[in-house]
Amino acid sequence: MKKSQENNNFILFTLEYPPTKGGIASLYKSYADYWPEGDLAVLTDGEPLLIDSANIIRRPLLNKYLRPHWLPALWHLYKQISNFKFQTSPSTSSGQANIHVLVGQILPLGQAIYYLSKLLKFKYSVLMHGLDFSLATGDKRKKKITDKILKSADKIICSNSYTANSVKVFCPEFAAKLGMVNPGIESSFVRNPACVEELRAKYGLQSKLVLLSLGRLTKRKGADMVIKAMNEISGSAENLVYVIAGAGPEAEDLKKIASSLPEEIKNKIIFLGQISDDDKWAWLELCDIFIMPSRDIAGDYEGFGIVYLEANLAGKPVIAGDSGGVRDSVINNINGLLVNPENAQEITAAVIKLAADPELRKALGEQGKRRAVENFNAKKQVEKLYNLMQIRK
Repeated sequence: MKKSQENNNFILFTLEYPPTKGGIASLYKSYADYWPEGDLAVLTDGEPLLIDSANIIRRPLLNKYLRPHWLPALWHLYKQISNFKFQTSPSTSSGQANIHVLVGQILPLGQAIYYLSKLLKFKYSVLMHGLDFSLATGDKRKKKITDKILKSADKIICSNSYTANSVKVFCPEFAAKLGMVNPGIESSFVRNPACVEELRAKYGLQSKLVLLSLGRLTKRKGADMVIKAMNEISGSAENLVYVIAGAGPEAEDLKKIASSLPEEIKNKIIFLGQISDDDKWAWLELCDIFIMPSRDIAGDYEGFGIVYLEANLAGKPVIAGDSGGVRDSVINNINGLLVNPENAQEITAAVIKLAADPELRKALGEQGKRRAVENFNAKKQVEKLYNLMQIRK
């Protein structure tokens, strides 16, 4: 892709970036990895790390002792834009500097962007995923600030259609600047039979049907609903074992729920705690069914669910909660089953259905793998975002 004189230098301005864990941090890392022309710097929160490349700038962006607490973010972005590394002149014909900032969090970083853009005359676009937009419109004061930030934005880019529709409801006039680009994944899966067999032996999973949940243990992920359903599931799928991988604020509560079950059921639930990336892929290869019945809790919902596609990439069917942006990731009866995440009977029925039907598991897994590879390649998704940035209003 040949770069034209009119193209901008881009800065991704975000509080979330590796080594911070989470889907948004990983998504923003893919932007830095695949941005066309390599024309992207990342200004993120934190202290400088020796492992960073030259285009990753870490600075303490927030200070709880200041009012407003995002003043350091404004200052560090000002210095970065003023830095000779970015050509803020000559200006374009519109009078704007030749730079474009991608705002990773509408609040609080969007406030710094809004005011600084008035001074330095650069363009910015807002990236949104789900909870960030819910929180930004949670009360009258925040709604007013959010409306100003979005009105001045060049583009509003959502990672899922659910959030995009929410933005349209919030203000229909924003539709003209609205874009939607789903996250992408690396479209290769390296199998590790030795690691798989080691894990199978370690946890006594020979001849077992493995139901797996993997991710940060928060309430909206829905592992509690699966644990509660295990009593009935086990009655129809006696050889099924439920493995839960990950850490988080709900870990202890989940263990308490499991401990209240009958002994023979409780012994079929395995908590792994935090696992490495290598083990993550080994567990996705080892499992028979992946499950994460995510639900919407007061505006905290799954923005997309990249882990569903990772399970599909391993050739596994998924069971997903029909909430938030999940429908972009999971299509019912194509790469998995969608269930009402608040309905224990639906969750139970979906698990039993897949447990009893190996041909259905295979079909959904194979269809899911093709879909993940063809439709959600990480490099192609980043190129879609880049191309949206080039479209003038």
